[in-house]
Parts: sequence; structure tokens; C-alpha cells
Amino acid sequence: MISVLVGRLRRRERKSEVKMASTASKDAIEPGCVADGGVEDVYGEDTATEDQLVTPWTVSVASGYSLLRDPHFNKGLAFTEKERDAHYLRGLLPPVVSTQELQERKIMENIRQYQVPLQKYMAMMDLEERNERLFYKLLIDNVEELLPVVYTPTVGEACQKYGTIFRRPQGLYISLKEKGRILEVLKNWPERSIQVIVVTDGERILGLGDLGCQGMGIPVGKLALYTALGGVRPSACLPITIDVGTNNEKLLKDEFYIGLRQKRATGQEYDELLDEFMSAVKQNYGEKVLIQYEDFANHNAFKLLSKYSKSHLVFNDDIQGTAVVVLAGVVAALKLIGGTLAEHTFLFLGAGEAGTGIAELIALEISKQTKAPLEETRKKIWLVDSKGLIVRSRIDSVQDFKKPWAHEHEPVKDLSDAVKAIKPTILIGTSGVGRTFTKEVIEAMASFNEKPLIMALSNPTSQSECTAEEAYTWSKGRAIFASGSPFDPVEHNGKVFVPGQANNAYIFPGLGFGLVISGAIRVRNEILLAASEALAGQVTAEHYEKGMIYPPFSIIRKISAHIAASVAAKAYELGLATRLPRPENLVKYAESCMYSPIYRSYR
Repeated sequence: MISVLVGRLRRRERKSEVKMASTASKDAIEPGCVADGGVEDVYGEDTATEDQLVTPWTVSVASGYSLLRDPHFNKGLAFTEKERDAHYLRGLLPPVVSTQELQERKIMENIRQYQVPLQKYMAMMDLEERNERLFYKLLIDNVEELLPVVYTPTVGEACQKYGTIFRRPQGLYISLKEKGRILEVLKNWPERSIQVIVVTDGERILGLGDLGCQGMGIPVGKLALYTALGGVRPSACLPITIDVGTNNEKLLKDEFYIGLRQKRATGQEYDELLDEFMSAVKQNYGEKVLIQYEDFANHNAFKLLSKYSKSHLVFNDDIQGTAVVVLAGVVAALKLIGGTLAEHTFLFLGAGEAGTGIAELIALEISKQTKAPLEETRKKIWLVDSKGLIVRSRIDSVQDFKKPWAHEHEPVKDLSDAVKAIKPTILIGTSGVGRTFTKEVIEAMASFNEKPLIMALSNPTSQSECTAEEAYTWSKGRAIFASGSPFDPVEHNGKVFVPGQANNAYIFPGLGFGLVISGAIRVRNEILLAASEALAGQVTAEHYEKGMIYPPFSIIRKISAHIAASVAAKAYELGLATRLPRPENLVKYAESCMYSPIYRSYR
């Protein structure tokens, strides 16, 4: 008991010391501003505080054994001789003192020996649980290699097998059992200064369907990217799964399933649980915590976004994040295919949350550029769902979110016929059904477009509407191609094409970081458009020469800093930002706020 009290006193002292040192160092960066977005940098995580000393007390200052098992502070063999003496680590480690760089090389060699992607995923998760900074150092320095491991497509398989590979809990699980006690559950999370929450109910995980409680792999993976790609501190991130049951019979019969064994709750029971959750989050963490909805089914996704966007800082990655990254790709592609946005005709396969979200943002951008009413700009965009082209004669039978896209046209059942009838210049797939962009469809697109833009966005790779090789081959090398999951470069007639990846990871980390550092209290469409324009602006002439419409992930932190700065600037312009005064140079400010995985020196 005494050691616990001592630990608490030490932590209070540490917070005070860190805050004083951090304020002093940050004044040199941006007078009058706090580089951590107004929240104490308790663990010494921000780039701006790299040089300051940190006191790594966990429970008791006397427990080196506990220090080695605290992922926030553990450095493994990188503890110096002085630190080993000061923190009671003598004898608990082999005598060699390593560097973080050497540790990184060793771990990467080990990971590369695994042939199965899921084994690589599990190795990365194990590393995150024992040495947080080394995990993020690996992810940041090897982002193009490791992104498919911790995110799409491997995270999909991880969710499918989550019950089998489950070792220790990550994040919070809020089930129907906790109804009436959600605020109490939130208080069980050890961190108090939460800035970003990613939440799912697991009903529509990627293109894999209802995975119930096992959807937790998505919030965990998304928040790892918030930190690695966007710079949000890991201590400020909270993954949450809302477990209301599952309609997946296979999971309900699986002895290793970790969720509630019941059919999904719907209607009033579901709504009341979500309402309690949203109220509890605001009560516990305040007005400025970002809540990102992830992989909710259409019928709940649109309803939740509409209901809470007026009272909370909420963002739906499937509706809005996908829309922002696709719009950025389309805007960038105009340099290759020519014309203005308003001069193009769009055809979507898939009219769910991703398809309609992208369509609406494109229509908003055209409206912004041309000053034309939104009702008019929507007429440039056509959607095909499972019953065919959405046309005016179907308006009474389609869901409300599809009705704005019901235009005057005779009914068309087949995608290939729709392509021939509409003659789009840009074809976008968000159907979640693989190989639906057939040879006939691609050849039709190429027959009336010199450079057709083909975007096969469904995840994971097996659900992509077509492969990069199919798009380039069937279009005789004339297509501009982007996908949701990664494809390798393709050689066609002696030329190497580099497929674009319309990956939400380009957007949500920088967007969320911009909201955090500005202290924004709401997300508006103008902020989404600003993020999209910022991403499109990062595509250079060198990238265009390779047929790329997105910049490489190797510079993602630079991209995220620019997106965050644009988002923050728009939040200040709209009067939605609360961090005052406004920094003069928002790009430098964003960079100074970014999480740094470099080991800190301990007192």
C-alpha cells in the first residue's frame, strides 16, 4: 500500500515537472501555444519534448521489474548503465547495452522470416504490448512494408480469427451487460487524457461481414495508424468495441468466440446503448474528444452520423474518410485525364455508405468550384446497386440515403449495360464484391475514354472489383488505376505501372490530428474538402510520371502534417477551434505536436 501511495505522489510530481519543462521548451516553438493540443504530455511523447528528461515511475519507483513490463517506458536492452542503477534494473537484464536502431534491425529480421502475414501481425501486436516506442519506430520507419501487416489486408484475417489468436485485451469492450454502467466502464481505462476514440460494433468489418466482438482488430489497427502516420500520442488513443451480439452463426457456434453469444440487438435496445455510450464519452472526456465510427452497417452508420454530428465531434471513416481520399485521388488524376471535375461523369458500383459518401463529397466539391446548386451537381454522378442503376422510377423502393441519386433514366440492370448507357469517364467500385469489373466493363470504359480512371476500392484484396493487372491489360495500358488494398507494380508492353492505393490511412490520421491540435468541436463538410485538397496537393510531377495519383506512403508523416495544418486552418476559419491563440505556422506546429517514438533518457 505504501509503495502504491509513493507511486501516486511520484506520478503527480512527474506530471508537474514534465508540464513545466514542456511549457518552457514549447514557448520557443510557438509563443503562447501548447504543442500538445492543450493536454499534458505525461509520457514525453511529442516531438517537441524529445530532449527533456522523463521520470519513468509506474507503480513504485523501486520496481525495475515493473518498469520492464510497462510498454510506455520499457526500452529492453537499451537502458543505459546509469538508468540500470537508478531504476533497480541490475541483474534483470543481460549486461549488453543496445541501441534502438539495433533493436529495430533485429525485430525486422525476425518479422521478415515469417511467411504467413498473420504471424507477422501477431509478432507486431506482441511487440506493441511490451515495447510501445519500438513498435512505432518499426511502423514509422518501415511503413510501406508493415502497413499491410497491421492494417488492410491482414487485419481482416486477424478479425476473423481474433478469438483464436486472442492473448490479452486491447481497448475497452462495452457490451449489453454494461448497459446503465458505461460511464463506470470508461473510468476503468487507465488513461484520462483521451483525444481520439475509434469505435465499432463489428457488424460490417471490411468486406467480411458481421464479425461481432472480434471486430476489435479494426479500432486497434486504426489507432496504431493514428499514431504512426498522424502523430497522435498512443496514450491519447482508445479503441472500443460495442458488443450487441452477432448474427454470424459460425461465430455463435465457435467455442473460442469472445463476444456475447446472442443475435444482434436492434431498435430501441441498440439505440439506448449507443446513446448512453455517446453521453458517457462526452461526460468523461469532454467536448473535444474525436469519436470515429468504424465498420458499422449502413442502416446504423448513416443514422449515428446524422444524429450525433450536431452534438459531438464525430467522424465516420467509411462514409467520410473514404470519400475524402477518393476525391483527392480524382482531383489529382485530373492532371492525367484532363478536364475539370465538373466536366466528368461518374459511375459507382455500390451504393452503400462508402459509395454514397464519396458521391456526395464529389458533388459538394463540384458545387464549390462551379457555384452550381448541389441538386444539379449530383446529376453528374450515377450509382448502381444490387438491383441495377438507381433511377427515378425506383425512388419509392430505395433507402433514403440513395434517393438523391435517383436520376431520370430508363432502368438498367447490369453494370456493363450501365457503363455503355451512361458512358462514364470515371468508374468507382465500392460494392464489396470481387471481380465485378469484368473484361467487358473495362474494355467498354477504354472504348470511349483515352485514359479511363478505374478505382476498385473494396477491401480486402480478394474483394477488389478487379486487379491492377486486369485494369492495365484490358485497357491496353491506358487506364489510370487505384485500389483500396495494395497491388504490386504491373509491367505491360515494356512499361511499369505503379497502382495507386486509395487507402483511408492517407486521410484519417492527419484529419484527426488536425482536429486534435486545433481543439475542434465539430466536423463540417468544409473541413473534409480541405483535407482532400491538401492530400491532392502532395502529388508531385515525379509521381505523375509513374501514373500515380497518390503520393507514396514513405512520406506519410509529411503528408499528414500538411493535412492536419489544412484541417486546423479551416477549423479556425469556421470558428470551430478552441486552442487559442492560433499558431502562426500550422505546419511547423503540427510537426512539433507529433508523437516521436525515439527512446527518452530517464532521470
